[in-house]
This record gives sequence, structure tokens and C-alpha cells, in this order.
Amino acid sequence: MTLWDWVSAVLILSGAMLALTAAIAIVRFPDTLARMHAATKPQVVGLILVLEGAAIQLRGHGNVWLLVLVGLFTLLTAPVIAHLIGRTAYREQRHRDGLFRVNELGDEIDRIDEP
Repeated sequence: MTLWDWVSAVLILSGAMLALTAAIAIVRFPDTLARMHAATKPQVVGLILVLEGAAIQLRGHGNVWLLVLVGLFTLLTAPVIAHLIGRTAYREQRHRDGLFRVNELGDEIDRIDEP
């Protein structure tokens, strides 16, 4: 095995471990806002690490650009999805009481939805 194979293996295994910890956290965390954090940050970083390891293995091959596109698409969509999940959880009051020190939305979110 060459040095690149070792680097690739380390990246893929560390990405897989991050994805595993994110999956465990999604099951174990108590409310939607905490689960949202576990579903986005470590999951995306884990995927990027796995994609980097796969790109090292495929270096010089045309499919590396597909991996780059998958990574970019994930980086662009994960924050939007997390925002929508957090907003829906807030609107449906699916968070623990006393979680927010400052409630910046307050009644603003109700006024936005009124026609």
C-alpha cells in the first residue's frame, strides 16, 4: 500500500466514524433542535471526508468531478434544510422550555404567516 492509500483509508474511516456518531446522536438527543445540529454538522463533515478519501482513490479518473459535485450540493443544501427544520420545530413548539435565553422571533413569526 502506498502513502495515498493510507491517507485515503484514514479519511474514509474518520468520515464514517463522524457519520456514525451523528446517527447515534440523532437517536439519543432529546429534542428536534438538538437533533438538527447532529443531523447537519457532523454528517456533512463526515460525508466530505469520505468523498475526499474516495477522490484520492480515484485520482486521475473522470468520476472525481462527480464527487466534487456531490460535496458542493451537500454543502449548499444542508444549511437550508437545517433552517427549515429548525423553523418548523420552533413554530410547532417542539423544543424544551427554557432553551432560549432570548426569543428573537417571538410574535414575529405569527405575523409573517398572516395574509
